[in-house]
Amino acid sequence: MNSVKSKLSRQLLWLVGLAFLILFLFLGVILPKMLIPVAEANLYSYLSEPLKLMNRDIDSRLLNTEVAYIYIVEDTITASENIHDIIAIPTLNQLVSKIKNNYGKFTYQHKVYYYYTMKNDNIKKIAISNDLYINKTKAKILSVIFPTVLGTMILIGSMLVIWSSLVVRKIEKLKNKIDNIDNQNYPHQIDFTPDDEIRSLALAIEDMRLSLLHQEEYRNQMYQNISHDFKTPLTVIKSYIEAVEDKVEDKDTALQVIKQQTLKLEKKVHSLLYLNKLDYLKDSKNIKMKLIDMNQIINDEVEKFKFHRKEIFFIVDLDQKSKYYGSTDAWETIFDNLLGNFMRYATTTIKITSKQNRLVLYNDGENIDKDFLKGIFNPYRKGIKGEFGLGLSIVKKTLNLMHYDITIKNEKKGVSFIITKEK
Repeated sequence: MNSVKSKLSRQLLWLVGLAFLILFLFLGVILPKMLIPVAEANLYSYLSEPLKLMNRDIDSRLLNTEVAYIYIVEDTITASENIHDIIAIPTLNQLVSKIKNNYGKFTYQHKVYYYYTMKNDNIKKIAISNDLYINKTKAKILSVIFPTVLGTMILIGSMLVIWSSLVVRKIEKLKNKIDNIDNQNYPHQIDFTPDDEIRSLALAIEDMRLSLLHQEEYRNQMYQNISHDFKTPLTVIKSYIEAVEDKVEDKDTALQVIKQQTLKLEKKVHSLLYLNKLDYLKDSKNIKMKLIDMNQIINDEVEKFKFHRKEIFFIVDLDQKSKYYGSTDAWETIFDNLLGNFMRYATTTIKITSKQNRLVLYNDGENIDKDFLKGIFNPYRKGIKGEFGLGLSIVKKTLNLMHYDITIKNEKKGVSFIITKEK
């Protein structure tokens, strides 16, 4: 986790450093250039105000080291004493020749100078200044902005560092939780107080952990059930082989029993392989959906099962308008497993109804206990009378593969299996 922490800290350090670099670039280069138009407008106002107070003489009280003044009366040019302190130009005529507008600026010897002119009573008054005032104005503005922005950035940076430390600490906990996801002794409780995305992620990881734990327990139970289910016919086969070897059973009888148990075992293996095939088809989505003749399939299945128990009475009520899709083989597998299940539990009646694209298969056997209803479609779950099997799991997965669903409902007498199209 230290490498993750160092990477995140390094990223944050680079981010804060980049933010400060952009800040200094903005304050040192971009902002001063943006302030020039504002400072120039302020300077022109600053230059114009004294000109309104001057008449024919230059008031020495208005003189300072930043602004010089020029009077032009007819052909006579007079300048204030500080003119050469402001601009080192040989003659006043050269200086006046550069002043072409009411106000503006010009460049002389790589320096920028600003001027403002005013005319009244045939007197042209000119105020001129160098860029010292502009620089002072920018410096004053930056002296106010820079500490404020810098302090704000330091505050924001500190908040980011504190926040990132909290995030990194939470991520450390999440990684430790994931590293110990199969460790039952590790404290897995969620103690993240803010209800944010990290807490949602932590809860999702906890849900995944519980789901994996449940799957592990279920898988172990299923393996035990499979082992038990396969062990029974193998034990019978082994015992008959030993009986023949010990000459306590004749070969013909033993072969007959071994053949029956082998067929039973083969059927179980076939069901298990078919269930795995359904998982493959679900992942690959490799199934062709077509309109099938459901009435024909049901009638064929009833003919197949009605002689298994002659005391069972079949009732078939089929709607000719209902339409069902999928494959004939898949639907035959579904009815084989459902009717095979019904033949074990029905008392006297099995009824199959098809109406408005809804199939209902009913048998008048005992109701299914609520404890068995939950998870009844799980493979090799111990069911009624302690039996194991894959039949209902195959039914569920095959139907889902064809976008159908199945539910079980306990009636006043008997149980109904209801097949409908997925919504």
